[in-house]
Amino acid sequence: MAQKKIEKNLNERGYKLLIKTNHTIMKFILFFIAAFVTAALLSYTLKTDIKIPATSKEEILSCYPEDIREIAKMEAVTKEFAALHPDPLYFKSKDPQGKSVSFKTSDGTNGTGYEIRNKKRTKNYLFVIHEWYGLNDYIKQEAELLSNELDNINVIALDLYDGKVAATSDSAMKYMSGVKSERLENIIKGAIAYAGDDAKIFTIGWCFGGMWSLQASILAGKQAAGCVMYYGRPETNIEKLKRLNTEVIGFFANQDKSITPEKVTEFEDNMKTAGKSVTIYRYDAGHGFANPSNPIFNKQARDDSHEKTLSFLKARIK
Repeated sequence: MAQKKIEKNLNERGYKLLIKTNHTIMKFILFFIAAFVTAALLSYTLKTDIKIPATSKEEILSCYPEDIREIAKMEAVTKEFAALHPDPLYFKSKDPQGKSVSFKTSDGTNGTGYEIRNKKRTKNYLFVIHEWYGLNDYIKQEAELLSNELDNINVIALDLYDGKVAATSDSAMKYMSGVKSERLENIIKGAIAYAGDDAKIFTIGWCFGGMWSLQASILAGKQAAGCVMYYGRPETNIEKLKRLNTEVIGFFANQDKSITPEKVTEFEDNMKTAGKSVTIYRYDAGHGFANPSNPIFNKQARDDSHEKTLSFLKARIK
């Protein structure tokens, strides 16, 4: 009897151990399935616009950002987005026309930029906003070119990376995805304060800078006088677009896999709904077509868009 009791206890313990082991295995299996599904969903959201159904908006708001600036940061860490931005060709300005300037920001630090001041006193300011590489010499050269071609305006190329400049896509990916929107807003607001309460603010930017050109014009409020954006992610929040107080001209690429033609059309529709004026030009080119340091550079598209940019700005600079 004692032997049978021992065998019974052993069998019960073995069964319990087997059940526990099976539970452990199932937990691991469920964990890996959950991880796979999460990765798949994240990959999907980085490649497409995030659509939030009205019925479940509150439930998933904490998981997926509605702010397009945060969506752009999420996209910046994808290989697909990096592939649109080959490492820029090396360029060093030999005869800089401007100088570095510093201004206070509301977070208690300083913002910086590269300024080409007009020879005559003027209340007009053009904020030039760099691509995801940072304020490199290409952008400074573009600011100088605009300063020479436009009259009666001060030009400031803003440094939204606080001195960091990327020479490779890897480092640009790190800088763009790591920067905080609050800090960028503080830099832009600091630049607006530097220009003065009575200044007329014009903005222009490419890619990351194209998105922030529109954001800067929104932040400028009644001081906004003209916005130029090159293949930047458009604002999708119609209530935010309603706060825009200036006309917008945008240049986009039909072959762009990030800011697709569908997104551009949506932007046109949203601006119309918000009661705002926007003029869009589309080119049979790829993302980055206006950047001479990008192998995708399209001179014909760049020259045409640049001419239209000058016409737009000159018509509004008084």
